[in-house]
Amino acid sequence: MSDQPAITLEQFHESASAIMREVGKIIVGQDEVIKFVLICVISGNHALLEGVPGLGKTTLIRALATALRLKFSRIQFTPDMMPADVTGTTVMEENEEGRRQFRFQEGPLFANLVLADEINRATPKTQSALLEAMQEKTITVGNRTYKLEPPFFVLATQNPLEMEGTYPLPEAQLDRFMFRIDVSFPSSEELVSILTRTTGSLSEELSSVADGERILEMGRLARNIPVASHVMEAVARLIVSSHPDHEGATEKVKRYVRYGSSPRGAQSMILGAKLNALLAGRFNVSFDDVRAVAKASLRHRLLLNFEGQAEGITTDSVVEELVERMPAISR
Repeated sequence: MSDQPAITLEQFHESASAIMREVGKIIVGQDEVIKFVLICVISGNHALLEGVPGLGKTTLIRALATALRLKFSRIQFTPDMMPADVTGTTVMEENEEGRRQFRFQEGPLFANLVLADEINRATPKTQSALLEAMQEKTITVGNRTYKLEPPFFVLATQNPLEMEGTYPLPEAQLDRFMFRIDVSFPSSEELVSILTRTTGSLSEELSSVADGERILEMGRLARNIPVASHVMEAVARLIVSSHPDHEGATEKVKRYVRYGSSPRGAQSMILGAKLNALLAGRFNVSFDDVRAVAKASLRHRLLLNFEGQAEGITTDSVVEELVERMPAISR
């Protein structure tokens, strides 16, 4: 398959607008959440949606799966779930001749779009199986490795409040998520619209407006967008400045951060900025595009120290301070 994009900017924008319009039939407000999830999907990366129950995280992902006409599966994670429950397992069955033979039965990870609901309820053993699929796009069962068909992405949800019976995601797995997207509570006007849609007799029917091949084409177009050297350099310096032992670290970083972002944070910011520009109908990536995706790219990649946690410092506030210095850094 060629790495050259087969679509134009106009076709990209038309497909993206159609997808967002279809999802918007079900989801009220949350425009930024929808945009960030779409950025992750087009880039072929994974997203972690975090918010209290009832905000429509699962509904949003289901609506997206319908709009994209992709093979969809949902995994409801629980503490007793085993790796075979997500990867699949080898079963014994009888053939037409009455002979017994082994056959691999695929699990729910063999899909294009996987909804990992309440991902932090799975044990580390199950998380490790999911981690291989997220990073390598393969699944290993026994001594055999199976390749997942592109496009493949995991859209996971977790509840930040109820911690009983949960297993915090390891940093290595958090780092595989391109964005951690905070889903906020709706405004009173949005809540009225939600009540109107969900408590009445009318229901919206979603249409499929794109498929896997179109998503891959949109991703290839995004990766072919050039980024100016001074923007690339600014992002690189921002990432190294997120480490407290670096000479360019800000006061908050030095005081409250134990460990800064990995290089994947920079990759997420650059790729996210490219797609943010394309969604706005532009081929040029600006500092504003980088700023738009900075928090979603970095909030789960910064580790606060004990003092930061004790004083209630948020990683978003640390990222804000880093981003404010971007124009100065770029010079």
